[in-house]
Amino acid sequence: MIGLHDATVRFGPRAVLDRLSFSVARGRSLALLGPNGRGKTTALRALLGFQRLDSGSRRAPPIVGYVPQYASSNQSYLVRDVVVMGRAAGLGIFGQPRPADYTAAAEALARVGAARFASHRFDRLSGGERQLVLMARALATGADVLVLDEPGSALDLHNQSRLLHLLADLRAPRDRTIVFTTHDPNHALAAADDALLLMPQGPPLFGPVADTIVPGALEQLYGVPMRLVELPGPDGAPHRAVLPAFAGQRAA
Repeated sequence: MIGLHDATVRFGPRAVLDRLSFSVARGRSLALLGPNGRGKTTALRALLGFQRLDSGSRRAPPIVGYVPQYASSNQSYLVRDVVVMGRAAGLGIFGQPRPADYTAAAEALARVGAARFASHRFDRLSGGERQLVLMARALATGADVLVLDEPGSALDLHNQSRLLHLLADLRAPRDRTIVFTTHDPNHALAAADDALLLMPQGPPLFGPVADTIVPGALEQLYGVPMRLVELPGPDGAPHRAVLPAFAGQRAA
């Protein structure tokens, strides 16, 4: 389990998080949504212990697989070495990676569809490619909890689809806890059990995706009219999608 209890974070006079409480149980996946500047990344940093709390508390296991929103592009390591770094917690201060660690890294790269980058330099990859590598690094930790900050933000549509299928596959055995932020409500519909909406005004909305990823709540969240539609899935069965009312419109 991972979560915050009455967590408050202030930047000067502004409370970015104000007594925020939520928890995610083992086997559950949570999507965190909110407008720019509302505190999504701050909430994740607080969860991980990277951000000091002015009040409240956090609960998290010792090892968490973490994918940051941005990756530095000036690291000249090979991709396989970046992913092997995710195994560091099991090596000790002076330990060296073992063959099993490189095997775990190769399996993680294959799982995210980035095996072809293994011998490439990390700083030569595109932003989206680096994001896939960092996802592999998080998986290579073997952690029961994954925390991802906008993991699809730099990905093209094909790789967003791959990511969402991966998150759904990771969720299916119900043996992990997954928390991710996103600006796309459809990511929550595809890969989350629950959603936490950090409203621009008033208290957050927390609950099952079926109750939170709905037009009324999303209109309050983003200030844009929303529509819920049904589309045929790959198997022909209908699935829900959310579209802003301006989708497909062109300015006169």
